[in-house]
Order: sequence, then structure tokens, then C-alpha cells
Amino acid sequence: MHLLGVIGGPEIIVILLIVLVLFGGKKIPELMKGLGKGVKEYKKAMNGIEEEINSVADEAPKQENQADA
Repeated sequence: MHLLGVIGGPEIIVILLIVLVLFGGKKIPELMKGLGKGVKEYKKAMNGIEEEINSVADEAPKQENQADA
């Protein structure tokens, strides 16, 4: 069962109203800004890890070729 299949339009509206009541209208943009920064840092870290894995994978065949020579 898919999560998005369970959550529809009315449920999302209720969740947004609860968030609005809990945090207030002034606090929501700050929360979204913080969430955006968090997502940006996560993507940056994932790209760094991916680049590191690729560089190690590229170096491994070079080291094997040098050992064979």
C-alpha cells in the first residue's frame, strides 16, 4: 500500500492547518527556510560521497595496471 494513495487532498489540508495553528503564520517561512537549507546540505553531502566513491573506483583499475607492469 502506497503512502500517497492513503493521503489525499483533504488530509493534506488538515495537516497544513494543524501546522499553521501550531507554529503560526510568521514562523512557517522560517521553518521552510531551515528545511530548504537542510535538504541542500543533504544533497551536497550525497554528491560528495558519490564523487568520492567514483574517484576511488577510477583509481582501483589504475593501481591494478601498475601492479601488472
